[in-house]
Amino acid sequence: MKTNYALLLFAAIALLGSSCAFEEDNSVRTLTLDLPQTPDVYTTGTHLPTLGRVLFYDRKLSLNNSVACASCHKQTLAFADNVRFSEGFERKLTTRNSMPIQNILGRSHFDSLVVIDPMPGFFQNFLFWDGREHDLKTMVMKPIVNHVEMGFTDLSELETKLGRVPYYETLFEKAFGDRTITEERIALAISSFVQSISSQQTRFDRAAMNNEPLSALEQKGRSLFTTVYDCNSCHQVESPHGYLHAGVFANIGLEANYQDNGLGEVTKNSFDNGKFKIPSLRNVALTAPYMHDGRFETLDDVMEHYSHGIANHPNLDHRLKTEKGTPRVMEIPDSDKDAIIAFLHTLTDYQMITDKKFSDPFKVE
Repeated sequence: MKTNYALLLFAAIALLGSSCAFEEDNSVRTLTLDLPQTPDVYTTGTHLPTLGRVLFYDRKLSLNNSVACASCHKQTLAFADNVRFSEGFERKLTTRNSMPIQNILGRSHFDSLVVIDPMPGFFQNFLFWDGREHDLKTMVMKPIVNHVEMGFTDLSELETKLGRVPYYETLFEKAFGDRTITEERIALAISSFVQSISSQQTRFDRAAMNNEPLSALEQKGRSLFTTVYDCNSCHQVESPHGYLHAGVFANIGLEANYQDNGLGEVTKNSFDNGKFKIPSLRNVALTAPYMHDGRFETLDDVMEHYSHGIANHPNLDHRLKTEKGTPRVMEIPDSDKDAIIAFLHTLTDYQMITDKKFSDPFKVE
């Protein structure tokens, strides 16, 4: 960049009211500064999630400037992806479906609080489909150093790279008090932004507050979901996080012999083979395809699995077994499927997926 252009860039950032342009890969992108004003979950500041938002959407976090965190986690899709496997920085495919990002708890933030924990481990969080990470700050850096996803092998190279980007000097100074860019600060900023992504404004939420009643079909679906088919024993929709006391992992009989053993690959315990994290159903109508490997394209496909497709596996969750220990065959009528799917659509948060505080600050011109 020309020096005078960079000075204009700094001025725009300082004013926090205009935008700044820069060249990247022979294209011009504009960094708009209508950045998040929602405070960080555990502080009263806004500058940390603001920095995290820019990092989350910045393709410079990949080795060749081709993908960002947001490439696989799209706001309009509840920060999930609409393909079975996402493309990494060299267009190679990931091996699992990108999970949505919303209402995430981060263990790292609790470390700085004085908390009397009556149940040791209560705040332990299980991240990724296989639960291999518990610290959100650690988790958000994993894709950056993944050989398929973003390609860095040494995070000191990323620190140096971002140190040469003019707009980060001001953003880091506002967030941390000085312009030093470190791996720890990058992780803290991205995790702060991720934790700010909250889904609390669904029709289901409004119905719970008696502000907007569900339709007859939606009410029927909710009743079927919570009673007849007992879906709520795993997916406790009253919790924004997806479950309260149901357990975090389950084997739902996708296969009799799993190629991907999920939790079992982490614990090396055969009892955990085929178990994956139970996802929240918030915004589930937006997050197709479904399951850890994106095998189901639609909610109808998911319903058909539970209706007739549950495979017999030694670790099949007890909630999906009959009294004789065989897989349940629920034979869900089409009318019941339609009602349950109608209810699941009430879990869509249109405010979250359009909120400018969570949107891409880079615009292509």
